[in-house]
Amino acid sequence: MSFIIAAAGQGRRMGAGGNKVYMPLGDKPVLAYSLAVVEASPLVDEVIIVTRGEDIRLCREIVAAGPFRKVKEIVAGGEERQDSVAAGLKAVAPPAEWVAVHDGARPFLSSALLARVVDAAGKTGAAVAALPVKETIKRGNEEGIVTATLVREGLWSVQTPQVFRREWLVDAYSKAKENGWTATDDASLVEKAGYPVRLVYGEEINIKITTPGDMILARAILAGEWSCG
Repeated sequence: MSFIIAAAGQGRRMGAGGNKVYMPLGDKPVLAYSLAVVEASPLVDEVIIVTRGEDIRLCREIVAAGPFRKVKEIVAGGEERQDSVAAGLKAVAPPAEWVAVHDGARPFLSSALLARVVDAAGKTGAAVAALPVKETIKRGNEEGIVTATLVREGLWSVQTPQVFRREWLVDAYSKAKENGWTATDDASLVEKAGYPVRLVYGEEINIKITTPGDMILARAILAGEWSCG
């Protein structure tokens, strides 16, 4: 299986003045945590990292320091996440039957979660890690006035990794380009292309570092001061 790590974010909401995946978390950068998991996983054959062009040199240094020998290529991403994953998909080795996509800003990927998503994808062709929504969800207008309260039963908050048959993901991205589809995750494109996607129970600890508050939480998780059990 080929494993694409999307790490080309701008980090605007973090306010760090740079890519959040290269920020220190404990004794190593955020990106190194998920890299260590896939390096050790027998399910992963190769890793492609997609990052900003100006960060490629730094990324190479992190890979060499690992050392993370499964990293096959480090490629430059695009303006949007969708553009970056498309660039990573082009670097996937032709024999690969399966492709996983993971956010580089999710450092607490576990080998158990990866295995569950891969297993589910093997049965249906595509699977994503996700958690049932627990909070009440409301829709609001531009003035901040509530316009609807949604029924939360059946709603899921999607995470990564997301695993797909390679031909499905390639087809979905091809159709997205042809039809001008845009999406914030890969599963949305695969769904639009007409393929079934299975939801796999994710992990609450599998947070995405987006804001300064997320980094505080990540440090607490790393220190063992916060746990979901």
